[in-house]
This record gives sequence, structure tokens and C-alpha cells, in this order.
Amino acid sequence: MWKTPKVFNKRAKGNLYEEIARKYLIQKGLKFIAKNVNFKGGEIDLIMEDQNQLVFVEVRYRNTNKYGGAAASVTYKKQQHLIHAAQLYLQKQFGNRPPSCRFDVVAIEGEEKESDINWLKNAFA
Repeated sequence: MWKTPKVFNKRAKGNLYEEIARKYLIQKGLKFIAKNVNFKGGEIDLIMEDQNQLVFVEVRYRNTNKYGGAAASVTYKKQQHLIHAAQLYLQKQFGNRPPSCRFDVVAIEGEEKESDINWLKNAFA
């Protein structure tokens, strides 16, 4: 169980939910690699490792599931930005020998219950 404090700054709120997602994924057995990796045209919220697979994680938060909720807010355009950022990361870190990887979404809705976390593995390619 976690309880969110009142946070009014958008970036601070984003950091809070990214940290909740990071801890959740670590509890599920993933290894933390990096957070908030920025490239021109996109940002990767979390980079994790699941066994031998690199996982690029988009964290989305919505107070309610009205209008589709957190997972639905990862639009096609957002996916394209994430894919581009991941390609740049892979090229920078691994050159022409990238590891196996996937894109996950951690969608968080509500404010107080861990059950409000929805982890979508391999959400898009």
C-alpha cells in the first residue's frame, strides 16, 4: 500500500509516480538501469532489465479511468517518440549489437492502492 502526498508541481508528480512504478517493477523481479533518459524528440521514463531483456518503461498516471485512463493515454504519436528515443539509447549504449528489448507501460490510476497499478508487458513494438 502506498499513499501519495499532495503534489502540485507536474514534474514532481511525474517523478513520484515514476518512483512508485520503479519500486513496483523491482518487487516483480526487474533490475533498475536508468530513469528519465532524454533524447531530442523523446524521453524514456524507466529503463529496466527483465532477465536478459532490456525493458523501456513508459509510466502514465491518471486520477481516474475516465476518458480511457492511463494506459489509453499512450497514443501512437507517444509510442513513436518512445521508439525513437529507445533506438538512440540502444545505438549510444550498444552500437550495432543491441540486446533483446521490449516496451512496457505502467499505468497508475487512483491515489492510494497498489491494485491501481496496471503493468502492460510488451505493450507495443
